[in-house]
Amino acid sequence: MAGLSLKCGDCGALLRSVQEAQDHAELTSHSNFSESTEAVLNLVCATCDKPCRSKTESDLHTKRTGHSEFTDKTAEAAEPISLEVPKAAPMDANEPAADASTSTEMVAPEVDKKILEELEAMGFPRARATRALHYSGNASLEAAVNWVVEHENDPDIDEMPMVPVNSKAEASKPSLTPEEVKQKAQELRERARKKKEEEEKIAEREREKERIRIGKELLEAKRIEEENERKRLMALRKAEKEEEKRAREKVRQKLEEDKAERRRKLGLPLEDPATVKPSAPVVEEKKSMLPVRPATKQEQMRECLRSLKQNHKDDDAKVKRAFQTLLTYVGNVAKNPGEEKFRKIRLNNQTFQDRVGSLEGGIRFLELCGFEKIESDEFFFLARDKVDMAVLNSAGSELTSAINNPFFGVL
Repeated sequence: MAGLSLKCGDCGALLRSVQEAQDHAELTSHSNFSESTEAVLNLVCATCDKPCRSKTESDLHTKRTGHSEFTDKTAEAAEPISLEVPKAAPMDANEPAADASTSTEMVAPEVDKKILEELEAMGFPRARATRALHYSGNASLEAAVNWVVEHENDPDIDEMPMVPVNSKAEASKPSLTPEEVKQKAQELRERARKKKEEEEKIAEREREKERIRIGKELLEAKRIEEENERKRLMALRKAEKEEEKRAREKVRQKLEEDKAERRRKLGLPLEDPATVKPSAPVVEEKKSMLPVRPATKQEQMRECLRSLKQNHKDDDAKVKRAFQTLLTYVGNVAKNPGEEKFRKIRLNNQTFQDRVGSLEGGIRFLELCGFEKIESDEFFFLARDKVDMAVLNSAGSELTSAINNPFFGVL
């Protein structure tokens, strides 16, 4: 079968004629050509009949015009290639006419080979790529592509441009001088540097705003925590002062009663009752003015501990040991809420019975902390999801106050 194209063995480009092969060899210095049965691609736009010789060229045409339907006429346009060398090269219509008095040799213009290879890799024919580079001044790949887009409807766009020998070097000069290229590169670098600095400034401002916001949130959280701790300490000191006040009043009344008893035994006249208990009516009147409200869990714990001490007031060592044991139970759970061994107490344990279980109020205090009886009342257990750190902290505070306050439970 006769060949349909010439294929460059160095870069793989398909060429329609010997002339195109000669132009390709002159521009790239490639010399390895062979006949190929593979036809040069021929895609024709169904809307405007524009021929495209590569997929890249058809995509560019679609992007510019919006035409997306192409007819593949590669098989129709495929013809056996002629290996005869053409006798004369066609003249370019865009070139000025040569002087009739002189016979000037016409050759293809010199162009940037690197950009030319890139254009061919994009699918542009060599003649079209050479023409685009020649008339765009060899400036850049982008300038050549823009020229192709603007002149793709020219009838001679696929013809190799020809220039006189003496203007060959002059035609390949770039559109910008080296000084202009250097200045342009400097401007681009300066513009990129300024843009980067501006982006860094904006990012730094955003980071500073975020730091300020986080700092304010941390300060506010710390202030709220300190305020809650201050209120808790004030309430605790107030409760201790009231406890001490009631204890002193109880001691004073006890002393007055002992004094009156001694006077009776000695046969001395009793003192005026108004002088013995002057504050009793006042205290009773203040109590009657207090609003009635349900007791909090912390108040119930305090009352439970006070009841335990009063029920065993003759054995201070036993009461103190019970308080310390309860404090150990509560502290272990608060420090290790995930450990089940600290949240489970065997009720029939002898040590537990001797220290807490046998004392009235000990079981009740643990129930206020959240412990419940399970497994047929064999164990006292505090479920993990029912562990309330605020309740445990309140229990610890009440137990510490009961252990350290010598007047606790005197009333």
